[in-house]
Amino acid sequence: MALRRLLSSDPSRSSKLYLGIGVLSLVKAIAVRDDRERFRRELADAALFLGVGLVLRQYSQLKEEKRTEIESQVPDWVADIARSEPARQGVRNLARQRFGEQEPEPTLRDRARGVLSLSE
Repeated sequence: MALRRLLSSDPSRSSKLYLGIGVLSLVKAIAVRDDRERFRRELADAALFLGVGLVLRQYSQLKEEKRTEIESQVPDWVADIARSEPARQGVRNLARQRFGEQEPEPTLRDRARGVLSLSE
């Protein structure tokens, strides 16, 4: 999984997933403890998944702290305006332009709707 995609998704949910896989790997390592080589591999896998899960959990907490800190600095009237749908769409469009993501090409249906909305 790409690091950018991993961090852009919900890190809290991803951390739970990685921690769960790590626990399962640890249980599997205990089950094959008689085979030394396989035990070491399973233990290494468990450590890797648990480590990534813990890092993602910390990242999630840091992200949430930063979000609440930023939200606490914004005046209430600005927050009310930002909750409207046109404002959200405008922010999304600006973010896409800023980060170089191109909008998908409009479909024939979208173009037809645009033409019909102009004629009204």
